[in-house]
Amino acid sequence: MLAWLSDLHTWLALLEIIGVNVVLSGDNAVVIALACRSLPAAQQRQAIFFGSLGAIVLRALLTAFAALLLNQAYLKLIGGALLLWIAIKLLLEEEDGSPVECHDGMWAAIKTIVVADLVMSLDNVLGVAAVAKGDVVLLVLGLLISMPLIIYGSTVIMKLMSRFPMLITLGAALLGYIAAEMSVSDQAIVPWLAANMPWLSSVAPIVGAVLVVVTARALVHRRQR
Repeated sequence: MLAWLSDLHTWLALLEIIGVNVVLSGDNAVVIALACRSLPAAQQRQAIFFGSLGAIVLRALLTAFAALLLNQAYLKLIGGALLLWIAIKLLLEEEDGSPVECHDGMWAAIKTIVVADLVMSLDNVLGVAAVAKGDVVLLVLGLLISMPLIIYGSTVIMKLMSRFPMLITLGAALLGYIAAEMSVSDQAIVPWLAANMPWLSSVAPIVGAVLVVVTARALVHRRQR
């Protein structure tokens, strides 16, 4: 144990894991902020903590199977569709202005955070797994240490969203962008796209962002009518 703690390479790898995780978790912080913004202050803190904790645990498990998961055809297509639905749902709640029940709303926010993080981590975990090089202890430590930084980042974003409501729309659009970007990188369609529609990889993320905003507003307009 002492040898592990005194190993400079171990500490450098741990810092790398924390750095990679924080850099790759900007979109996750947006999800957390979007999911918790409508809750009372007490529920916000609980939802952020438990949602982030659940997401970190699942990310650690995903990292252990990163290579296997990312090579599965259609997995990113399914994940992209799920993330697109989450983005529309989050924006729909904002546009619709529906009241949030404290208890149900908190657990719904936690589930949204965990599911969205699970989907978006399909790409992110590869970078963390490469740094960890199979060291599970190092991986878990890095993820746990970076959790407070992610929580703090999401809290800051949530406060900004309260002050500047336009950021809510931009956050949902960002999720749509990521969802489309993930979908077009699926192994099942990459060869076909490269041969027939190479430009789609650049256009699809923009279409995904626009689709989220337009769909959410169309659904709200339909409900109001």
